[in-house]
Amino acid sequence: MQSRLSVATLTRSRFTTLGFGALAAGAAVLGALTMRGKGRPNGSWFRSLRKPAFQPPNWLFGPVWTVLYATIAYAGARIWQAEDSPQRSRALVLWGVQLGLNALWPSLFFGARKPALALADLAALDATALRFAAVARRVEPAAAKVFVPYLAWLAFATALNTAIVAKNAGEH
Repeated sequence: MQSRLSVATLTRSRFTTLGFGALAAGAAVLGALTMRGKGRPNGSWFRSLRKPAFQPPNWLFGPVWTVLYATIAYAGARIWQAEDSPQRSRALVLWGVQLGLNALWPSLFFGARKPALALADLAALDATALRFAAVARRVEPAAAKVFVPYLAWLAFATALNTAIVAKNAGEH
C-alpha cells in the first residue's frame, strides 16, 4: 500500500508541476506573440530607442526568461502542494496576479509601444512578486528562495525600463 501512495503522490506532484509549467509557458507565449511584427526586439521601433549602457544584448533575454519562467512555475507548484491555509490561498492569488502582470508587460512595451505604461505595469509586478515571496516564505520557504533570481531580474528590468523611458521622453 505504501508504494501505491508514493506513486500516486509522485504522479500528482508531476501533474501539478506540469500544470504550473504550462501556465508559465502560456504567459511566455502570450508575451512573445505580442512582440511579433511591429514590436519585436529586433524591429526598427525598438532599435530606434535610446537605451542605457547596461542594456544587455537581445540574445540574452530568451535564455534568462526560460530559466526564470521555470522558477516561477516551480514556486507556484510548491505553493499549490503546501497544506491548505489562508496564507497558501493568498500566495496562489499573488502568484497568478504576478504572472498576469508579467504577461502584460510585452504587450504594453512592444505591442503598444508604450514604455511608460509598461513601466507602470512593471512597478505593479515588482510589488506583487515581492509580496508573493513574502507570503510564500511563510507557506513554503523553498518557493520563496527559488523566486529570488526572478526578483533580482525584475529589479534590473525596472531599472532598464526606467532608463529607456527617461532617455526617450516625449519621443515614442
